[in-house]
Amino acid sequence: MQNQSEVVKRPRVVIVGAGFGGLACAQALGNTAIEVVVIDRRNHNLFQPLLYQVATAALSPADISEPIRRTLGRYHNIRVVMGEVVAVHPATGCVELKDGEEIAYDRLVLATGSDYNYFGHEEWRKHAPGLKSIHEARDIRQRLLLAFEKAERCEDEEEKRRLLTTVVIGGGPTGVEMAGAISELGRFMIGRDFRTLKEDQLHVLLIEAGPRILATFPEDLSQYASDYLSRIGVAIRVNTPVEDVTAEGVQIGGTLLPASCMVWGAGVKASPAATWLQVEAGPGGRLPVAADLSVKGAAGVYALGDTAFTRGEDGQPLPALAQVAKQQGKFLGMALAANLLLGEAPPAFRFQNRGNTAVIGRNAAIFDFGSWQLKGRLAWMLWAIVHVYLLVNFEKRLLVSVQWIWRYATRQRGARLIDET
Repeated sequence: MQNQSEVVKRPRVVIVGAGFGGLACAQALGNTAIEVVVIDRRNHNLFQPLLYQVATAALSPADISEPIRRTLGRYHNIRVVMGEVVAVHPATGCVELKDGEEIAYDRLVLATGSDYNYFGHEEWRKHAPGLKSIHEARDIRQRLLLAFEKAERCEDEEEKRRLLTTVVIGGGPTGVEMAGAISELGRFMIGRDFRTLKEDQLHVLLIEAGPRILATFPEDLSQYASDYLSRIGVAIRVNTPVEDVTAEGVQIGGTLLPASCMVWGAGVKASPAATWLQVEAGPGGRLPVAADLSVKGAAGVYALGDTAFTRGEDGQPLPALAQVAKQQGKFLGMALAANLLLGEAPPAFRFQNRGNTAVIGRNAAIFDFGSWQLKGRLAWMLWAIVHVYLLVNFEKRLLVSVQWIWRYATRQRGARLIDET
């Protein structure tokens, strides 16, 4: 009989965060001779690029999310822990959870994602939620749909205008997608379901502090998006920083713009991972990493996705995109397996750019592949194919595809539910 002391201890990799990068890393380590512990404060993974469709009643939360245990359940060597990490102790090789439990690691992967940056005005969050969680998406949907119900019964024209005014703050992909979807949703509902409202009473305003929307895209694609949004009734204001956000509306240029629903998409910041490690953060609070994604100054610790500040082969910072996180997660999982089981040194990560995209509205999207661009209906179809492919499993891909086809044919939105208030 083998003595307990003779049992070889399996190396342990702890992954904090079950987003695109964390899941890809865990799956690459699945069914290996490595013990893997995945920690997340939620019990589900979430396809964040489609959260705006939950917020605008096109999809239900279950369409774009799945329990982490179901996703990773087929891997015998992976354990899932629902908990919130509050500290990392590299000297002792463990992470500390909010409830006081400590989990030891041989290698630590930080894939904790990002949060919206309110630039020192956290009090704005309750009035202008972002789109990082199902709770926030449902909150926005609730505000939008309730505003239409109240406007239907309102006889005061000034209050009705406020109720039918939505302000989207931030002209990046999330802001553009939200503004377009809100305008299309509102005009469909007014034209079909509401009897006392008129389309010209609906106001959707997209505010951007910079000189143009979609600043990370080529200028001609940005202009195409601006023109399309204008055609579907979205008013765009560039070079317009927000001065204040209250329950009554948004203050810009010293004037309060009354609105019933505000949505924040004006910038992101990394998780507090740098604070946990007590290392100097890079731009946006992200952790500076070496070419193999190891965190500088923290032995045995790696970071990926929105948590990591990495540069491409051209020397430019890699964007906070799902494709970056997934590629880094798969790469790191395979590299750690080779390192821990075979003693191989992790190689340098190389990002393969598969294009940057944003959807503007029905039959309208843009794609930037670097050397060439695509826009319009064909880009919209490619956007849909890519996003269905990126969903976590076949069931979700089928459900979302069927709903999109039905919605395209009928323009109906089946998730227009208001929770009891």
